[in-house]
Amino acid sequence: MLKRLPFWARLYALALVLRLVPVLFSYNLGIGLDDMFQYDMLARSLVAGEGFRWYAQPDLDLIQQFLPVDFITAADYDPRGILTSFRAPGYPGFLALIYAVVGTGPTRFFWARLVQAFLGAALAPLTYALARRLFPEDAKAPRWAGLALAVYPMLLLYPLGLGTENLFIPLLLGGLVALLAAADTGDPRRVALAGLLFGLALLTRSVVALALPLAGLWLWRRAGFRAAVLLTVVTTLVVAPWVVRNSQLYGKFTFIETSMGYNLHMGYHPETTGTFKFGPSLELLPYLDDAARDTEGRRLAAEFIAAQPERFWPLAALRLGHFFGLEKRILLYFYSNNFFGPLPLPALIGLFLLFTLPFVILSLSAVAALARPRPGPQAALVAAIGLAYLLPHVFILAEPRFHLAIVPLLAVFAARAWSGGWAALRAAAPLRLALCAVLAALLLFNWGYELNRDRARLAAVFGPSGNTAYLDY
Repeated sequence: MLKRLPFWARLYALALVLRLVPVLFSYNLGIGLDDMFQYDMLARSLVAGEGFRWYAQPDLDLIQQFLPVDFITAADYDPRGILTSFRAPGYPGFLALIYAVVGTGPTRFFWARLVQAFLGAALAPLTYALARRLFPEDAKAPRWAGLALAVYPMLLLYPLGLGTENLFIPLLLGGLVALLAAADTGDPRRVALAGLLFGLALLTRSVVALALPLAGLWLWRRAGFRAAVLLTVVTTLVVAPWVVRNSQLYGKFTFIETSMGYNLHMGYHPETTGTFKFGPSLELLPYLDDAARDTEGRRLAAEFIAAQPERFWPLAALRLGHFFGLEKRILLYFYSNNFFGPLPLPALIGLFLLFTLPFVILSLSAVAALARPRPGPQAALVAAIGLAYLLPHVFILAEPRFHLAIVPLLAVFAARAWSGGWAALRAAAPLRLALCAVLAALLLFNWGYELNRDRARLAAVFGPSGNTAYLDY
């Protein structure tokens, strides 16, 4: 029966089954990390009809049992919670839709994970569709790209967490596919669909804002001025109500989220290297007023840059390295905190390689794709979108998990390299091969540097009592 289905449907079925396995085995699993707690409390507030509020009195009482934080509350603190714009509304709204159906009882996390598994499985056929748009003459590359996303280990587990990537990546990828289809057909309905998906992606993670003007300009050249205007208007209409709400809340123009000051403080902090670190991450947490937190974070970051301007570019280079870092953090944290119990060393090494090698393979293979003849305008757009998504992280804050949004793009180009094989590399121009070699060497150096930097943590995890090393996140 499965053989009668189109390939994209079989891809979806494979991706869904692989994602459902960890979800079904974690029926009673709770949540961890402050991010998840915040998304959950915002969703519960929406379902309760209290608006976009967080840190209601019961939530404050609960979190103070786990984090030694003295929250700064105003004299007129509302026990229902504080109206906030720190988090973008897309993902909490997504959770709220689920909670509105299944309730806010103890099983809500399971139902959220189940929905996320169905949504995350769509990445495989969407990646397949993207590769077909980019390389219509290549029959192998789309299949391999889709399969890579269907089995990518970290994305199989991501539905277990309450994280924006579960919604953001399908929206961004779906918007790209719709945009390419609109440019090919000129269908205004597809243009409007692309604008809707891009708008929802913005409302989920505003960091993609820099990429959207590129999409509009590209569509202008490919499908005309009217198509570009329609794309811009639809995207703006999706985002505008939330921008108006935030601006009214603070009495000045305020974009989708007010987390810039917090992120700048983390990215330009004496104790960090431009990435998340547990201790400094708590310093601005007590500020429940978004405007005060944002102002203080920007002030501290500006002071750091003024006092140590020589660190600006080295920190940018380090953030670039963090962005392309190995996907090992979650495994090391949960194993070292005795989540799985002790594992034999060969099994632990196998798990480590299972979660780190796929990104290494995709990245190096995507670099090898540069040896192929110059790509068409569609491939150039996708590469530009990926670069525009990367740049804010280089200058603000970066973590390895942020690169998950471009894994489908890397898979498309990696599959292109796989379909060409060694023959394509041998036939490549010397300058292209030299560029590939330099980029591959930089990636390998970055991963080697990372492993050496984290050698103490790795030694603790792979030691005889690694499951009780109790590393911080």
